[in-house]
Amino acid sequence: MSGIRQNFSSGVSFEDVVGYSRAVRVGDRIYLSGTTATGADGQIVGEGDAYAQTVQVIRNIERALAQAGATLRNVVRTRMFVTDINRWADYGRAHQEFFSSVRPCATMVEVRALIHPKMMIEIEVEAEL
Repeated sequence: MSGIRQNFSSGVSFEDVVGYSRAVRVGDRIYLSGTTATGADGQIVGEGDAYAQTVQVIRNIERALAQAGATLRNVVRTRMFVTDINRWADYGRAHQEFFSSVRPCATMVEVRALIHPKMMIEIEVEAEL
């Protein structure tokens, strides 16, 4: 990797407490931290609904990418961490709706829990301009 490093913040307090950036851009590459289904008010969107949470996550990703000068079309990899793999079709349907023409590399793994018990999915993204 070569280029100037730029850190982007979402402004949430967790960034300072944990010591991370919402997104990091180095040259033409952009890395997004795990993104969850939180709304502008900080509340979980789509409680109990795997599809709705995934849509909210991807919309949040879209906003973070825009801060760093990219769009969903620049995404080359997604990593989905889900709390119930049996709902893979709901997560996958939302992912497909946003990425069907982009076709990034994708991984979906089940995890025991996310940081908030109402969260069902968290997605990390890598993009390249």
